[in-house]
Amino acid sequence: MTAVSEGSGAAREAPATVPAGERGATRIADRVVAKIAARAALEALGARPADAGRPYATVVVHHDVARVRVHVELDYPCDIGARCGQVRHRVVQRVRGLAGMAVPEVGVEVERLHLAAEYGARRRRTR
Repeated sequence: MTAVSEGSGAAREAPATVPAGERGATRIADRVVAKIAARAALEALGARPADAGRPYATVVVHHDVARVRVHVELDYPCDIGARCGQVRHRVVQRVRGLAGMAVPEVGVEVERLHLAAEYGARRRRTR
């Protein structure tokens, strides 16, 4: 690109440089952070029971700090504490990486446990 505009012959002025503190700020909506958190929970859970609902999240953002509550459905039997820990870790990672926010709190609520078919079949045989 040249400094002379076509047809006018006048030189273009370079845009004024505004100091970073005066440029404004980018605000990421709570619902966007909630979508990031829900997707991160889905990634952390990996394979889910066929009839399980997708994870969803609610978020409160205040000054680049996000407090997240994620709702999940898990297969059973499983190590529920470990699975919730994986979800917490992944949510913190993804929200920090994609939205640039601190995440001091991630609450994981297990909405439903889905009994594994083979586990249910074994339990029925032993009774």
